[in-house]
Amino acid sequence: MAITKTKEPAFHVTGEVGWINDPNGLIFYNGQYHAFYQHYPNDTKWGPMHWGHVVSDDLTNWKYLPIALKPGDEGDRNGCFSGSAILHDGKLWLMYTGFTENEGGESIRQLQCLAESTDGISFKKHGVVIGEEELPEGYAPSDFRDPKIWLHDGLFWCIVAARKLDGRGRILLFRSGDLFKWEFVNDLLGKDSAGTMIECPDYNEELGYLLYCEQFQPSENGVHLNVHTNRFAIGRIDYTTGRFKEESRGIVDYGFDFYAPQTIVGKSAIIGWLNMWDRNVPSAKYGFAGMLTLPREISVKDGRLRQEPIASLGEVKKACSSLKVEDIVTRGVVTVKATALKSLSLRLRSDGSNYTELTLEGGEWVFDRSRSGEQIVGVEKDADSLAGIRRMPFSGKKEITLTVVMDDFSVEIFEDGRALSSTIYPPEGADGLELTIDSAGCEYERRDIFLKA
Repeated sequence: MAITKTKEPAFHVTGEVGWINDPNGLIFYNGQYHAFYQHYPNDTKWGPMHWGHVVSDDLTNWKYLPIALKPGDEGDRNGCFSGSAILHDGKLWLMYTGFTENEGGESIRQLQCLAESTDGISFKKHGVVIGEEELPEGYAPSDFRDPKIWLHDGLFWCIVAARKLDGRGRILLFRSGDLFKWEFVNDLLGKDSAGTMIECPDYNEELGYLLYCEQFQPSENGVHLNVHTNRFAIGRIDYTTGRFKEESRGIVDYGFDFYAPQTIVGKSAIIGWLNMWDRNVPSAKYGFAGMLTLPREISVKDGRLRQEPIASLGEVKKACSSLKVEDIVTRGVVTVKATALKSLSLRLRSDGSNYTELTLEGGEWVFDRSRSGEQIVGVEKDADSLAGIRRMPFSGKKEITLTVVMDDFSVEIFEDGRALSSTIYPPEGADGLELTIDSAGCEYERRDIFLKA
C-alpha cells in the first residue's frame, strides 16, 4: 500500500514511512554512528521485517540510507529479524535472525544469519550460520532469535534468545573463530525466565551488564506493570563455564513505552524502541508507527544501570529561579534542579483540558498520561495502567536534577540515572508548561535540541 508521512517527531528516529520496532546493529563505523531497526515500509503495522538504516555524526541529527536487509532469500524468506553488528577485517558485519514461517506454530524456523558490507550501505548475505544443528536438544527452533555478537580474546561470542521446549525463555551462548562456524557453549543463566520468552539480549563486557526483555511476565508488586518489560543484570560472563555471574538486577525503564535496548558498539550508550507491543499506535494515521528513543549515556554504579540523555543542545531559551514557572514548550530539554525537594507538580503539553503530568508523591515519581490527548490502550488490566499511570523511584537526595526531554509525540524523564519513557499524542496547540515546586531552592532551564537544516 502507498503511505505518505504527514507528521513526524523532530529528533526521534522513525522509518521514512511505515512501521519500525527494535533498534539493531548500533555501531560507530567509518566516522559515523549507524543505527538499523526493524522496519516494514509497506504498512503502519508489523509485517515482513526489513532492516531500516540511518546514520548520524552527533547522535541527534539522522540521515536515511537505503534499506540494508530485505527478506526473501534462503533462511530469511519471511523476515530479517533483530540482530547486531561487529567490525572485522575492515568490514561491517551484521548478524540477524532469519525467519521462515512455514506452516506456523512449531514449524516456524528462526535461525541466525550473517551479512557483510565494505561500505556500510550495501550488504552481501551469507545465509544461516547458526542453524538447527548448532541449537542444543530441548530448545525450540521456532523461538530462537536476536543475536548479540562481540569479540573476546580472539574469538567471536554471541548470545541468542531461546525457549525451552518444555519451559520458558532462556539465553544461549555460542562462540566462533571465524563468524561462520559456531558452537554452543552453555545456557547463560541456566534457568527459566519469568516471562514466556526472552527477547533482544545485549551484553556489555566493558561495563559489566546484561540487558534483556521478557514477554508476558507477571508484574512484581508494581515494580513493573508492562506485560513486556526490560531488565538489566549487573555482572559478567565467566568464559570458562559459559555462565553469567549476576550481582544485581533491576528495570531499565519505568515508562509505558520502552523495549529492546541495544548498546552502541564503540560508545557506552544505548538506544531503545520508544513504543510497546500490544498497544494501539495513534501515529499510524500520520504515516509512521514506532520510533527510537533518544540515545542514552550508560554507566554502572552501586549495582545499578544509570542513564543520561544524549543530545546536541542549542542555546538556553529560558532560565529562572522560582517555585512556580510557566512556559511554552513543544519540544526540547527541560532541566529542574532542586534542593531539599518536598513536592513537585509538572504539567507538560497543556492546553488546559489536555496535559501530561509528573508529580512527586509518597517517595516516587508518578507519571500520568490519562489526559494527554488521544487514548493509548494496551492489554494491561491493573489499576495504574487503566488510569494511565506509571511510577519511578525518587532518589530522595538533597540535591536533585530532573531532566525531561520532549518531542512532538514523546516524553523521556530522567532522575538519578533512572528513566521513564512514554509516547503521548496531544492536540495541536497543547504546548503549555506549568511547574509548581516546594523546595529550599529551585532552578529551571529550557534548551532546544540543535537540529541541522
